[in-house]
Amino acid sequence: MKRARRWVLGLAALTSLGSCVEPGSPPAARPAPVTVVTPPPPAPRMPTVPLGDFSFKGSMIQGGLLIGTAPAGAQQVSFNGDQVPVAPDGRFVIAFDRDAGPVATVAATLADGRLVSRTLTINPRAWDISRLSTLPKYPVPMPQFEKLRPVEIAQINAARRQDTGAAGWRQPFMWPATGRISTLFGSQRIYRNGEAGSYHSGTDVAVPAGTPVLAPADGVVILASDHPFLLEGNLLMIDHGMGLNSALMHLSRIVVTPGQAVKRGQIVAFSGATGRVTGAHLHWSLRWRNAKIDPLLVAGPMPAVK
Repeated sequence: MKRARRWVLGLAALTSLGSCVEPGSPPAARPAPVTVVTPPPPAPRMPTVPLGDFSFKGSMIQGGLLIGTAPAGAQQVSFNGDQVPVAPDGRFVIAFDRDAGPVATVAATLADGRLVSRTLTINPRAWDISRLSTLPKYPVPMPQFEKLRPVEIAQINAARRQDTGAAGWRQPFMWPATGRISTLFGSQRIYRNGEAGSYHSGTDVAVPAGTPVLAPADGVVILASDHPFLLEGNLLMIDHGMGLNSALMHLSRIVVTPGQAVKRGQIVAFSGATGRVTGAHLHWSLRWRNAKIDPLLVAGPMPAVK
């Protein structure tokens, strides 16, 4: 029974940061999908939109990030009932997970005790779904997975709990590397008998090993692995403040250390093929609290390769 519980915990842990190769699958590349549903391009980032006494800038869509401005004199702001920090200028951050429902609620408590509440409409998206109806899902963990993975998950979770006071969330984000987007955020494989694999929690950029990886915005390093993690390989995490953080995976080398402040555009690592991958590339994921965010909506279209 104890082994069964560890098995379930191990499988659940696989979804912590996401993986570029389906956990438990053979390292060889999979056959081409039988059926592919290609999503439309994500909606463009919105200009600042007033909503009652609030205003928002960003993408009000699944996987989107919003920078909000609270009503004047707001003492407290909550999102779906949970309090969120508010900067002295009244700005705050919220985001919608890939599987967010159709509505969300933001509320502010004013100095006189009044409550101002607004309902946000979250636009749905179509996702890149590959149906591999002739292939079974391979859920078997790799050797020593049950022993090593809980320690890695503990490190990742401890990093996410850090509040460094970074202000990178205020900046326009940039792509940490320029290249072809090889795997979209939110894409997913459905196997035989309808078994669904974990969806892709970030965006993959196809770049050769050794390509410089840049900080997408100002921040503080909250995790720089000193050895490859089982799935993520050499993993670098940067806190951008207000609960927003980046994870850069499969790196060949990390050149910054935990606690170090980094600037937008600074070289922080070099791409590689460490961890569970089939080839060299950069995986970039963004998360606000527990919401997984589409980097394409935050950084905008990939710049042309020069």
